[in-house]
Amino acid sequence: MPSYIKNLFTLPDLNNSQEELHSQLLNTPHLTLERIVSTGQASPPGEWYDQTRDEWVMVLKGSAGLRFAEDQQILTLFPGDYLHIPAHQRHRVEWTDSQEPTIWLALHHDPTH
Repeated sequence: MPSYIKNLFTLPDLNNSQEELHSQLLNTPHLTLERIVSTGQASPPGEWYDQTRDEWVMVLKGSAGLRFAEDQQILTLFPGDYLHIPAHQRHRVEWTDSQEPTIWLALHHDPTH
């Protein structure tokens, strides 16, 4: 297999990791594609993401709970689930699977593109 081929499911040793692993896969002036690996992490209590770029996110493996500021309902995402989060729509990760890594694919892009 050529060395330039990568695999989204090949993970480093995560046994002692306290932080999510962010791997930038593609970066252009208008978009960033990244893989995020969570191992039980959540947004800190009371903190919300308020991003300047739109985000399209998909769970490839594991599961997670996501909540938007204007809604008390926690959305549970499983493998294959995806959603679009417009810029400045405040949201937080309530939980990620602590039994297996949760692998996300996230596309951050400018709202005008």
